[in-house]
Order: sequence, then structure tokens, then C-alpha cells
Amino acid sequence: MMMILFPFRLLAQENRQIVEHEAGFYYTVQKGDTLWNLSKRFSDSPWLWPDLWKENNQIANPHRIYPGERVRLFHQKGTESYAVRSVEKTPPPQEEPPKELPYYYYSPIDSIGFIKKTPVTPRGSIFKVKDDKGMIGTGDLVYIRQLGDQPLTLGEKYTVYRTITPLVDKKTKALIGTQHFLTGVVEITQKDPNFVMAKVIRSFRDIQLNDLLMPYEQRSPKITLIESQKGLNGKILAAEEKAELLGDGTVAFIDKGQNDGVKAGQFYSIYYQEKQRVDPKKKEDVLLPPVVYGSLLVLHTEPTTSTVLITHSEQAIQPEATFRSPME
Repeated sequence: MMMILFPFRLLAQENRQIVEHEAGFYYTVQKGDTLWNLSKRFSDSPWLWPDLWKENNQIANPHRIYPGERVRLFHQKGTESYAVRSVEKTPPPQEEPPKELPYYYYSPIDSIGFIKKTPVTPRGSIFKVKDDKGMIGTGDLVYIRQLGDQPLTLGEKYTVYRTITPLVDKKTKALIGTQHFLTGVVEITQKDPNFVMAKVIRSFRDIQLNDLLMPYEQRSPKITLIESQKGLNGKILAAEEKAELLGDGTVAFIDKGQNDGVKAGQFYSIYYQEKQRVDPKKKEDVLLPPVVYGSLLVLHTEPTTSTVLITHSEQAIQPEATFRSPME
């Protein structure tokens, strides 16, 4: 839970928007409000907005709240009301267990791919499916050709993937990396001298012949939210599914990674910034203030790129759109 830090003076100033109820204090949403800035305003930390959302289960989308909507502002357990001060003696405070950090829950985390400058070395390749089915999915048995020196292990799980044409920077023509497109997970069930057999235990997308295998690493869907890297600017490279228009829930790739201080759990603002000639008599263009129209959450990082989730968009987002550190 988050602690409300505003004093009596601030409460009096905002008495038109804050109303006391039996369960605590409520705030009437004004134009331009977000859970992010309400959290910063009343708890001195924007990173506690998930707690505020959790307390208001009537809010379907935490990135969209509307003027006139009532939001409950709440206290930590054991704190007294600002309107009525308790005179009862309270027992000595007990040591509370460590508070769980705010997090974003993303259940399909195992299905997200990544872009790497040097492609992963595959451990195997699917060359046949039992009964020669046209589509390979969960429950199917596949035949795998082993690749490389490391043998596939009986009973082990492997991620199935395929690589997509290497991505090149449109301006500099420099190599950005190769996209690894994850299609499912298999478990090795039988080994023969020339091949192995495996059962498809999860399919994220249509698995195809010639798809590759790499060791499976389970990832937690709970992504702990952390402070964003300051002073960072970058661009969106592409959508994972190659969509030309990106919106809420789209998985995409950005051109910044571990080498730039980017980590999973960081939020960044998607924005545009225009130049305009203010005085027609002058040839100089003036840079206008940035306009934020979306946000993204980092899900996975590589040295020079990251995989992100578009969590909010007020208009269509296209590849090459710019992002930056959240504005203070």
C-alpha cells in the first residue's frame, strides 16, 4: 500500500476534489490526470501507481481514467485518518514483512522474442512431424535433427524459434541484428542415433518444418517496475509481428539495450517533437515542446536492443517512432 503524504493545507486547498468516506479519502479525477501523476502527487512516488490501481478495481485500464471518475486515495495499514485523529492508545508498532515491489504482470512472457547482433547457435532443427500434419501445434510429435556439438538431452525442454532476415538501420545501413521469432516449446521424449523425437508442449504460433531449437529458460511473468534510465532517447525499430501500426498490447523492439542502461521493468514515453517557423521573416525553425502520446514497458534486454510492450497509445504508433525517458 502507498502512504499519503499531503498535509492539512493541501487537503483544504483541494477539498472540492477530495471527499472523505468511511473507507478513506476519494479524489475526483480532473482533466489531464493519470494514475502515474496522482501517485506522484499524493505519495511522492509515481512508481506506486500499481498500488493505487489495485485499490480501485473499477478501473479497467490503468492508463485511461476520465474526468469525474472517483478514485480512492488510501493509507497504509495502521495510519490514522487526516479528518479524525484517534485518541486511543495503540500497541507498539510491529515489524512488517518487506513490502513487495510494484510489478507488471505479463502472462505471455515466454513467447516474446528478441533481436541479437550475433544469432543464437541452434541445438537442433525440426525436419518432420508425425503423420505429416500440415500444421504443427501443442501435443504433436516432431522429429529433430541435432545440430552442433552439444547433444539434446532426454526429458529437457527447448524453445522452438526461427530467425528473420537481419534488420539494418535505414539511414546508416549498419547491421542492427537478427530477430529471433519464438514459436513454441518442446520436450525431448526419445533419442535415436540419427535423430531425436520431441513432444510440443506449448505453441505460441504456427510451428514450421526447419524451425530451430535453443535451450528453454523459464521467465517470470511478474516484471518488477524500476526507475527508468535518465536522459535516454531512442527509436522503435519494428513490431515483433511486423505490423505497420502499433497500439496497446503490441510487442516491439527498440534500439537501446543493456549497454545503454536499459533494464526490464523500466517505462519510457513515446513522443514526437516538431519544428515550426515562428517568424516568417526569419529562416530559423523553432523546436516545439515534445508531445507524449504513448508509453512502453521494457520486457527483455540484449546488449544493444530490447523487447518492449506498448502499454498505452493515444494514436497509432509506427516503426521509427521516438521514445525518451519519462519527463519529470
